Order: sequence, then C-alpha cells, then structure tokens
Amino acid sequence: MKHSFFSLMVVCVTLVAFCLPQYGPAHAPIPTKTRPNILWITCEDMSFHLGAYGNKLVKTPNLDRLSAEGVRYTNAFATAGVCAPSRSSIITGMYQQSIGTQNMRTLAASAAALDAYPPGFKSYSAVLPEEVKCFPEYLRAAGYYCTNNSKEDYQFEAPPTVWDESSNKAHWRNRTDKTQPFFAVFNFTVTHESQVWVRAKEPLLVKPEEVTLPPYYPDVPEVRLDIARHLSNAMVMDEQAGKILDQLREDGLDQNTIVFFYSDHGDGLPFVKREIYDRGLRVPFIVKNPFEKTKKGIVDNQFISFVDLAPTVLSLTGLPIPSHLQGQAFLGKQKASVPRRYTFAARDRMDSEYDRVRTVRDRRYRYVRNYMPEKPYYQNIRYRLQQPSMRAILALKEQGKLNQAQRLWFRPAKPKEELYDCQKDPYELTNLAEDPDYQDRLRELSKVYEEWIQKVGDKAAEPEMVMVRQWWSGKEQAPITETPQIQSDFSKITLSCATKGASIGYKQRWKDPSWKVYTQPITASAVDSLYVVAHRIGYGRSPVAVLKR
Repeated sequence: MKHSFFSLMVVCVTLVAFCLPQYGPAHAPIPTKTRPNILWITCEDMSFHLGAYGNKLVKTPNLDRLSAEGVRYTNAFATAGVCAPSRSSIITGMYQQSIGTQNMRTLAASAAALDAYPPGFKSYSAVLPEEVKCFPEYLRAAGYYCTNNSKEDYQFEAPPTVWDESSNKAHWRNRTDKTQPFFAVFNFTVTHESQVWVRAKEPLLVKPEEVTLPPYYPDVPEVRLDIARHLSNAMVMDEQAGKILDQLREDGLDQNTIVFFYSDHGDGLPFVKREIYDRGLRVPFIVKNPFEKTKKGIVDNQFISFVDLAPTVLSLTGLPIPSHLQGQAFLGKQKASVPRRYTFAARDRMDSEYDRVRTVRDRRYRYVRNYMPEKPYYQNIRYRLQQPSMRAILALKEQGKLNQAQRLWFRPAKPKEELYDCQKDPYELTNLAEDPDYQDRLRELSKVYEEWIQKVGDKAAEPEMVMVRQWWSGKEQAPITETPQIQSDFSKITLSCATKGASIGYKQRWKDPSWKVYTQPITASAVDSLYVVAHRIGYGRSPVAVLKR
C-alpha cells in the first residue's frame, strides 16, 4: 500500500539526541569511476527455459547471448517457491522465516481480497528487526541512483528511502546526472503463472505436441497446452529483456555495467510453483561482468541462494556488508572465502492454506522437514484453479485416472521427513527417508538443518496472527513511526528519529521526485526549507516534519 499524502508538521528545533540510521563512514561517496553500474533483469515463475540451459524448444537469443558473454550458473536457488517470501529474502538478504515474511502473502490488496485468506486474518506489513534494511538504501546512501520497474511485493511497504523511482516508468535514463552510477531493476511478468490463462488467445510459439512432460503430469491436451503457453511466454520475455540490453548498449553503458538475469522461483505450473523441490526453487541465473574479460561463456556450478544477492551487490560496488545479513557474497572483493555448501528454503501459508515445511539441499541430496505432517501435499488454492491444466488434473484425480507418480501430489498426509537423491531422482519422487541405506545421509542433513534453523530462527513457530499482535504490542494496528526531529544551528542541520530502526528521508522541495537518504548532518547554508520523513519497516510512515528558514 502507498500513502497518497502525508500530514505535515512544523517541528521546533530541538537539542534532544535520538537514534540515527546506521550506515557508517564506509558509506561515504566513492569516486564515480571506481563504481560499476548494476542492472538486474528478472522474470517471474520460470525454470530452465532458455536455450543457454539446453531447452531446444524455446528461442531466447538475447539471454543466450548474455550467457555467452558472461557466466551461466546452474545451482541458483530461491528461498521459497513463491514470489512474495522469495522477494523479501532478495531485498533484505535475510531468510524470510527469520524476519516474519514467510507467509504468502501479508498485504491484502483490498477488503474483498481477504476472502482468499484464512479466517481471522488481518492484512499487515511485516515488522522487521530494527537493523534490517532494504539493501538498495545502502546503495543510495553511497550515491547510487536506484530504480525498480516495477514489482515490489516484499511483504511490507518499502520505506520511501529505498528507491529513487519505483514504477513502470523507472529507468536509469531518468537520472539527471548521467555520470551517477545506478542500480536498476526490470521485472518482467509475462512468464507469471497468471499469464498462462491471461494470454491463452495469443499465438503459440511452441507446439504443444512437442513439449516434454515430467512424470507427475498426465498426458492430456490441457497440460500440454499450458506448458506450451508458458514456454511461449518465456520467448516473449526474452524479447523484452533484449530491449533493455539494447538500451544499455545504445547508452554506451554495457562496458561498465554488471548485468544479472534470474527468475524469482520455478515454473508457474501445478506441483511446481509453491513447492520446495528443485522444480520450485532452482532457477536460471546469469551474470555478465564486463570487468572480467576472461569470464565469457563460463558454466559455474557453485551454490547460490537468493540471500546471497544483497551481499554480492554490496561487494561488487565496494560497500561494506552489514554483519546481520544471512547470505554471503559470491562475487566482488568481499567474495566468501568458503563456497556455499548448502541451500535452504521454506514453505509456509499459501493464500488461505497453512503449512510449515523446511528444506536443505547439498550437491546431491535434498532433506525435507514437515512440521505439519497431518496436512496433505496438495492445497486447495483458488487462484491456481484458473489454470486449465490444474482443473484437468483434478478431474482426472476424481475419475481415478492418475498413475502412481501423478497421484503423489494428492497424498492425504506427509511423513515427518523426506530425503531425495537429486542425481538419480531429479523429479524428487522417491522418498528415501526410511531406506536403511540412506540413514547416515538423513542424519547428516537433519543435523545441518537443525544447526541452520537454530542460527537464523523461525518466526513460524508461533501462529501468524500471534506474531503480528506481538509486533503491534497487542493493538489492532501497526505502530506509527515517530515524527523525525530537526536540530539546526548556524552551520548544520541534524535529523533524528526516536523510533529505533527507522530510515530517514528528506527533500528540500516538496515537489522533488524522491526522498534522499539521510546519513550525516546537512550544511545549513544550502537549505531554505526541509521536509523530513521517517519509516521503520512494518510501522506506519511518520508525519512529515518541516523546517522553514
């Protein structure tokens, strides 16, 4: 939700000391020539459907070219098989269940949308630990121009200090100073689950009879058509990505811009999206770094988790990595000395349906812990019933026409633990948890999981609305961030806020398009007026304080 207006408050000069946002001296501006631009091209709900990843049915020349000019990663994993929890981990560098953003989703679009949520649910913006920020704020504090075009879906309202622009018009081309380094995100939605039915009448670019079906799907026209539509949408997405890459070249920026491409999780198809197996978590991931000329057409098999994205961007831009971040850099000067050995993920409430599943994956095996084994694998999620293949699969289930592999999704309960050999069983259909030959591996990964969950924590250990009421101190709505304080003397203006963890933004003119990130006192002689806002993530945004000189 966005506030359409702010209440204004003229604040008297005060000498009271309050908490300031913690960026530290290392966030002082770095000479422009030493700072690379960063471009993220992202898509939604897509597994390895690029020519570069061996898919022969799709034609994706633009992203294939990007792969040929950079590094193609084969083991990049989301922390959730669904968008909002996954996106919260990307923007914060924190596992979603460790900060209370694990449920899909927290912010209802409208009162009518609450029908898709559990009884008693109240829409909320997750209240993050006071030290946790959206990482673009660190970049902006260091002088980067940061744009998001345009999906956020972070499980909380982003503070106004996170982006210079966040809209479908946001672009690096909008910055006034063309030498200012930028971090730009472009998110393409054409591959989203919903586009399988929304674009049903668009021309198909892939023939349904040519698609390969995984063993968990029945071979019926609806399934083939939905997969063909999804692959066709991937080809359209490649065209959209190509336009952004062309603009980068047109602007003469391709040689000093590090380009990332990835999907937010696996395919938007039945028994794939929302799942915590490879098919729901493993994504295409490409990085082109023009500063590393020798790394072209390289395949890298190292493990990457989405919590690693924030520290990696900070590492590449020469900024310090805050100690609270739970990921590790895989590129740049602060690249982790020890490569990642495991990736972790979680599955919690999906729309109206509660569950709690955790998983750890090493090079070969996946371990799954089911905290609600009494619940079935399949969840009756109304949203995906709009997909023809989902309806066809359910009809065949009722008719008793699904084979053993296809019925696995509809088991009425789950074991407490699952173990899969992802090398021998890439679709993860054979649970080895009770196989005597695999007990050592089961115990090993169970221990790895226990150590991880103890380290990062798990907010899902308590009911969702209990968690929310605790954030709100037992009240019926979120706290409001305290009004920022303005302290002025003849030489400088100092801003502060009594709410711990609040980010502070300021403008010199109300019509200025974005709020600057406050990090240090402002020279008083350069200011005639000042508008100041504060926002702790999960709280309501503060009233705006105004200084008139």
